[in-house]
Amino acid sequence: MTGCLKLEVQTEDQTPHKWCISLAEDEFKRLLSQGNPLVHKVFGEGSLFSPLLFGKFFDPSDAFPLWDFESDSLLSNLRNSGKSSVDWFQTDQAYVLKAELPGVGKTNNVQIHVEKGKIVEIFGQLKLLQRESQKKDWRSCNWWEYGYVRRLELPEDADWRRIEAYLSIDAVLEIRIPRNLLHSDTSASGVGKNSE
Repeated sequence: MTGCLKLEVQTEDQTPHKWCISLAEDEFKRLLSQGNPLVHKVFGEGSLFSPLLFGKFFDPSDAFPLWDFESDSLLSNLRNSGKSSVDWFQTDQAYVLKAELPGVGKTNNVQIHVEKGKIVEIFGQLKLLQRESQKKDWRSCNWWEYGYVRRLELPEDADWRRIEAYLSIDAVLEIRIPRNLLHSDTSASGVGKNSE
């Protein structure tokens, strides 16, 4: 992809207690009420990291089965009001996620991590708050005070070892997750399934 920075997709992370504190709806409202413009950009309506992205409150640190849903149906209200900057789809070859990252992308602190081949995590620290959290791993406490995250379940036929992520100069993130064609072929033909 021209005009894009290829991001490293990490597969090794030994942090045992990351994302162990859930973001509750009342805590999220308190965070937004503080009026910080950066927080509003990162967690605001239509953002990939907003707990309200899917129409009702859903903690972004919990893994969401994104590709089980059509983006048109899940994001219809946001799209009708022009507030969504997120899209996802699948082709015969790959699963694709595209998202604008307002307040996040240009600082180039976005990280992509695959957890145990089952979950892709998109996260990073808010630039203004990095100094405060250097003494501890910000992901194991009230993470929303220091950064952002969106965790997504990978489909069964995802080839997680070949995931690619790009960040454009316009701060648009694109994640391409190739489909494991061998898995798709064996699932479709019934090979590898228990039969009586």
